[in-house]
Amino acid sequence: MLCEPTKILCVGLNYKSHAEETGGEAPKEPVIFSKFNDALAEDGQEIVLPPWHRCYDYEAELVAVMGTRLYHAQSEEEARAAIGGYTCGNDLSARDCQFRSNQWLIGKSLPGFAPVGPWIVPAEQFDPCTPHRITCAVNGVTVQDDDVTNMIFSCAAIAQYISQFMPLEPGDLIFTGTPSGVILGQPKGHRVWLKPGDEVAVSIEGIGTLRNKLV
Repeated sequence: MLCEPTKILCVGLNYKSHAEETGGEAPKEPVIFSKFNDALAEDGQEIVLPPWHRCYDYEAELVAVMGTRLYHAQSEEEARAAIGGYTCGNDLSARDCQFRSNQWLIGKSLPGFAPVGPWIVPAEQFDPCTPHRITCAVNGVTVQDDDVTNMIFSCAAIAQYISQFMPLEPGDLIFTGTPSGVILGQPKGHRVWLKPGDEVAVSIEGIGTLRNKLV
């Protein structure tokens, strides 16, 4: 899957179950953060885990891909029409870096930490407002299992919200949040962080499976 976004934007805590498991509350408006473009990785690409960090986590996500420019959208319908397609994403996170401050950027934007794929399904062939199972598996063991319809803010609502602050350009990516089941949500002492040799697979019904090996 080839994509050259001007922006990679992400939404935090967009599933109530995930907000609760990490000790947070469901937000009243989308929580937006970003990744740099060199965090982008493709299906099948090996992703390096720097040995000087340690608390690596997965986050299975539906990713909206902008099809046309959107700025100051007046309705969710306008925003929905500007979304060109959807794909799978993994918002990889270095948790020991993420929470050094209240800005999450340094734990979210390591090289390769925004894998997407295996392809983009056109918006007319995928409706995120209808049930589609989303799962994450580590070494073949399912660790996240939910449905995209359980997002707090829909893809269209997120795109409209972001467009009030910055233009969304064709090819821009929006990671729309992850369901419960992340390692951070496990009790302390029971967290088995990702390590070199692990394979993470993110699957969304109607799109496919994104696979990446960690090295």
